[in-house]
Amino acid sequence: MNAETIEQNHVKRPTDTPVPPTTFKGKLKTVGPGFVTAATGVGTGDLIAALVAGAGFGMTLIWAIVLGAIFKYFFTEGMGRWQLATGKTILEGFRSLGKWAMGYFGVYSVLWGFSYGAAAMSTSAIMMVTMFPIMPLWAWAIIHGLAGMALVLTGKYKLFENVMTIMIGIMFVTVVGSAVILVPDIGNIIGGLVPRTGDGSMLLVLGLLGGVGGTITMASYGYWIREKKWEGRKWIPMMKMDSAIGYVITAVFTVSLLVVGAEFLYGTGIKVNGEEGLVTLSNLFSEEFGTVARWMFLIGAWSAAFSSLLGVWNGVPYLFADFVRMIRKKGKHSDKPVSEKDPAYRAYLLWLTFPPMLLLFFGKPVALVIIYGALGALFMPFLAISLLWLLNSKRVVKDFRNGWIANIVLTGCVVLFGYLGIIELIDMF
Repeated sequence: MNAETIEQNHVKRPTDTPVPPTTFKGKLKTVGPGFVTAATGVGTGDLIAALVAGAGFGMTLIWAIVLGAIFKYFFTEGMGRWQLATGKTILEGFRSLGKWAMGYFGVYSVLWGFSYGAAAMSTSAIMMVTMFPIMPLWAWAIIHGLAGMALVLTGKYKLFENVMTIMIGIMFVTVVGSAVILVPDIGNIIGGLVPRTGDGSMLLVLGLLGGVGGTITMASYGYWIREKKWEGRKWIPMMKMDSAIGYVITAVFTVSLLVVGAEFLYGTGIKVNGEEGLVTLSNLFSEEFGTVARWMFLIGAWSAAFSSLLGVWNGVPYLFADFVRMIRKKGKHSDKPVSEKDPAYRAYLLWLTFPPMLLLFFGKPVALVIIYGALGALFMPFLAISLLWLLNSKRVVKDFRNGWIANIVLTGCVVLFGYLGIIELIDMF
């Protein structure tokens, strides 16, 4: 049996460890966690930011979205390379930096889960209640939370990955399709790749750079590749391609929404405010292109929202379970990986689903918003600094340490996200 046949049929060795593909075609067939990363990372927040940029400044800021996706690729690739080169998870990397890093992550993950759970359920529900106004928003929100939990509790990563891949397909047809039916000027799109701010504020530019599909969820990537049984340095080339495809998809989706904003709203004075703005835009689509276009746009927005919920419900509990494992093992390396069957994994899944339902009725306490916002503002610079520290150290074999390009990009991320974090903290207080 030749190597190509092995790649195509995914024949496994006696140890049940898959063979890394070596051809481009074989790698394309093996891509999976990259789709999950793209579906999780592109939420309605990113779509709204792109719409606002397009509506306000035309095609001028496309370059910021593309550059932001490149930044996030280096984050994800760095975490994947760390895990495959060392056999340790990113949480074990954090632990090696000191107890302060684990303490920060532990507090942030608990507060983040409580706040994000409510936001994810509400956002998915807004789209659904617009399409099917047969129940109140809170009821749709609860249904989405429970549906996400049920899918994750099946414990079948392949099923989860397939669902996310379908979501990506729906988003591609609807979101990219919405941009295509507007027949945008290709020259203007290409012109938008030239870095300039035009009439846009520098803060909006920085927000687009920093907001393309990236939060604590990026750190889940290592657990998704482990579910695929990608282990060892031989999988690094496959991982690089997988994560690159994920962020190419991310950039395509987000640029498509900017194009919609630029072609449909630029110069009209119509404002896009929050998730409700997506609903308003869908109604405008209906007036211009008919009911089918409205449904297409709403289904795309719902897919973006619900796929983000599913990705978080599946991925972030791995991080928390690994955190608990590290605390119990007092930082020592354990060959036993965390799984969806771990009590800590299921506890965090419940934490994401049920306590946030209270926020659907009572709103967010001011103290929680302040603490969550402060810790969240620091997460991206914390991650960038951690990767610079870990991937330039003797913890990683020399051949797999950062090159000069990765170091320049991650250093730029420290500056960018550090600045954004400071601005966010100033705005809060």
